[in-house]
Amino acid sequence: MRFSNTLLLLILCFLVITWTVRSVPPQLPVQCDQTGCTVSNTYGVWPDRTNCKAAKVAYPTTEEELIKAVAYASEHNLKVKTVTKFSSTIAKLACPSGSDAMLISTSKYNSVIEIEPERLTIKADSGVSLRELIDKVEAAGFSIRMSPYWEGVSIGGLISTGSHGSSWSGRGGSVHDHVVGINLVVPATSSEGYAKVVSIEEGRDDELLNAVKVSLGVLGVISKVKLSIEKAIKRSITYNFTSDVALEVMFMEYGKNFEFGDIRPHPLVRASNGNTAVYRYDHRSPDDVSGNGVNDFIGFQSNAILISKGVRALEKALETSKSENGKCKTADATLAYKKLTGKGLKNNGLFFTGYPVIGTQGKLQSSGSCLYSSSFRIDLSCSWDPRYNGLSFYETTAIFPVSRFRDFFLDVKKLRDLKPERFCGIDIYNGILIRFIKGSKAYLGQTEDSVVIDFNYYRADDALTPRLIQDVMEEMEQMAFVKDGAKPHWGKNRKVVSLA
Repeated sequence: MRFSNTLLLLILCFLVITWTVRSVPPQLPVQCDQTGCTVSNTYGVWPDRTNCKAAKVAYPTTEEELIKAVAYASEHNLKVKTVTKFSSTIAKLACPSGSDAMLISTSKYNSVIEIEPERLTIKADSGVSLRELIDKVEAAGFSIRMSPYWEGVSIGGLISTGSHGSSWSGRGGSVHDHVVGINLVVPATSSEGYAKVVSIEEGRDDELLNAVKVSLGVLGVISKVKLSIEKAIKRSITYNFTSDVALEVMFMEYGKNFEFGDIRPHPLVRASNGNTAVYRYDHRSPDDVSGNGVNDFIGFQSNAILISKGVRALEKALETSKSENGKCKTADATLAYKKLTGKGLKNNGLFFTGYPVIGTQGKLQSSGSCLYSSSFRIDLSCSWDPRYNGLSFYETTAIFPVSRFRDFFLDVKKLRDLKPERFCGIDIYNGILIRFIKGSKAYLGQTEDSVVIDFNYYRADDALTPRLIQDVMEEMEQMAFVKDGAKPHWGKNRKVVSLA
């Protein structure tokens, strides 16, 4: 009881002491010394907990310098991996297979952003961050229709791993399906200078474009990306905290009716007529409706480093003491606070005052305020920053054909009803996020309209330490990937999921 009460107090502090004040930026993923280079992800640990080594790293700033870097590797027969400024992937896509390999970082390759208003396209260097791209497009009076929820990604990285938002409308929820052109730097013969640029355009090179869109970095180094854009749009968002009754039936109609909608069932937390589900009513708003809303999602805001460390320490204590009750109280408090604050939505850019929250596409489509540096708030960071021993968690993502999702969710409900408190570990984070993506022509995309689920859960510091609810998480993974035919997300999941 002592642990759970203390944890509740810390959780409330953790949630309340989240600011739009910008914080210590994440550590760069590549660190080098006299012995070579090490590449890590934003969480500071790969799924297998081993380090990734490379002999050297190149930092091109232009396409010409990128060609030279690939040419050097090609001439010297070196293996190459591309790494971005953010390295937000969970899977080891940026890890070379040998310590004598070469890394090419796109962190400094981010100077060119060109808008073509007549063609409704934007072309950018692959290292340009999603936030830089969004702001440039919005300033010119346009919008990028689709993006992932987390803005700590580069444009090259997000399309090569299949990153997505949520939509069955238009081109759909996957960002790569809005790509209309790519410049790819590939190895070449000695007479061609050992490297060359292949320019790929929609309508002219469709088969090649479908191969390169989600290529996981294995076909070459993405140099430039061209995306479709549209005239600036506004959005209206309302979170409806209601029941999960009949969700397995209602999701189809819901996905069709709300252009940017998603659903977050919280398997344990109770509503008045069943277990809680949060429906995000998210659609376009007329241009003449006023609103300066901002999406500053609570989980992506800056957090006090001491609070992040304290929450992690007490979560570990609950695991050690096997206190499911403590986790459940934490889940209740967390969701109650998110409901009170609109999950980080802000009507006027500063505070949440009620629904709907209306604003421009650029201010509502992605968030990640903890990414940005400040010279005077060194006590704040992203809550999972590995330098400060804050939160550490796994993320499982499963992509279902529409026809298979109903059976999976019914099985989850049956599993929950056996012992509901076993699901508190999921509810502490974000419940089960349900999103919608459209069938894609990309060869490594989804071949049909699909439903995507994500859930996060506690990760121990040591690989041999069992988690309190490990069996529940693994049962859900087995139901998804073995029984119900789900596919993994390329940039997420533990290795065991890919093997399944």
